[in-house]
Amino acid sequence: MTAPSARPRLFPLTWPLLLELLLGIGIGIIGTMLAARLSDDSGAAFGLANQVFASIFVLFRVIGAGVSVAVTQALGAGRRDQADAVARATVGASVWLGAGGAVAALAAAGPLLAMVNAPPEVAPLAATLLRALAPALLVDALNATMASVMRAHLRSREALIVVVVIQAVTLIVALLAMPHLGLVGYALACLCGRGTGLALHIVLWRARLNLQLRRSDWWRLVRAPLATVLHIGVPGAAENICYRLAFMVSLAAVAQLGALSLATHAYTMQFLHVILMFGLAIAFAVEILVGHMIGAGELHAAHKLVRKSLARGLVLAVVVSGSFALAGPWLLRQFTSDPRIIELGCTLLWCTVLVEPGRVFNMVVINALRAAGDARYPVVAGAASMLLVLAGGSWFLGVHLGLGLVGVWIAYASDEWIRGLLMWRRWATLGWLPYARSSHRKLRRAKAL
Repeated sequence: MTAPSARPRLFPLTWPLLLELLLGIGIGIIGTMLAARLSDDSGAAFGLANQVFASIFVLFRVIGAGVSVAVTQALGAGRRDQADAVARATVGASVWLGAGGAVAALAAAGPLLAMVNAPPEVAPLAATLLRALAPALLVDALNATMASVMRAHLRSREALIVVVVIQAVTLIVALLAMPHLGLVGYALACLCGRGTGLALHIVLWRARLNLQLRRSDWWRLVRAPLATVLHIGVPGAAENICYRLAFMVSLAAVAQLGALSLATHAYTMQFLHVILMFGLAIAFAVEILVGHMIGAGELHAAHKLVRKSLARGLVLAVVVSGSFALAGPWLLRQFTSDPRIIELGCTLLWCTVLVEPGRVFNMVVINALRAAGDARYPVVAGAASMLLVLAGGSWFLGVHLGLGLVGVWIAYASDEWIRGLLMWRRWATLGWLPYARSSHRKLRRAKAL
């Protein structure tokens, strides 16, 4: 291990990431509120369609989970040429993946919603919204990749500016279009916002990273740099896909409970998404810094950073989730006036105080393991819990034992803690160290050549 050199600290990277994530989820909450004003069925359809949309978006993790690690490690090792080659290669791969996701949303909206037991009164609305969101998937794939490269270059403030513009455009168009076009108006707003973001990313790549895309970069699949990305990205995507599939099974269990439970789930999940953004921002910042440290051979500093960041994330998770639970009655009244939904939603928010600390273990440590090159362990160790505890537990507790949404939330908490403690054991016992050393040696040999 080498002595740590001067490097960016955690907080200057974390706060732009947090604001970026909160802006994204904030638009989702506003969209849910606008949809709920149309009707509770529209609110449920909005939440259901966006969950399926997010599940399709997991396909892009094949690229997204690997590009940040590959670029940060290359930059940490002083290999700017390799970092640029990876960035160019992932643009073409994102175009192909995004096009595939858009086709899936257009062609399979009905079957995908049937898989999650969409109630008859909700399914047509959700299918219409999902098909209308399909073009945004293609642009989303490119924005996600290009933003990851910006952050890997420690340009998190510029990435934040792009998100501010995207969400401002999305909000303005949604407010103008949804009263007239309904849920389709939200899809139009998403496309306008994301299209503006893509244009800004192209400009910023040229101005801040000195990276000007060639015409062939938009469609070519270059094997060598993509192999580096896929080495991290495929296991990372597999872990995300396992989670999304298990979550979709739990969502099918919620849909089995009826439209009221589905609406309550949709509204409460909006707040849960805000809560987890705090831990996720820390996790993303940790991934970026650990990637740079591994590339530079600063393994002791990486270990210390993860331990300190995890402690801060756990405290933050309890404080933020507890605050949302206390404010639950007021928050839920912004979505609905149904007292049954408000009462049940408040109970779920208190359950979230148990869920979120376990989730912080997962987010921070999994991202650190991935940045160190230990990408396979999270999916291998966590798959059984996702299948048996998250998916199976949601049905067993929520439907079979009749505990309803509370039973589903108990399954969420149990899964997060089981996987989180497994991930922490891996990091604390230095199981990641051989992978980190191997990654550093490869970059050092390539630099010598």
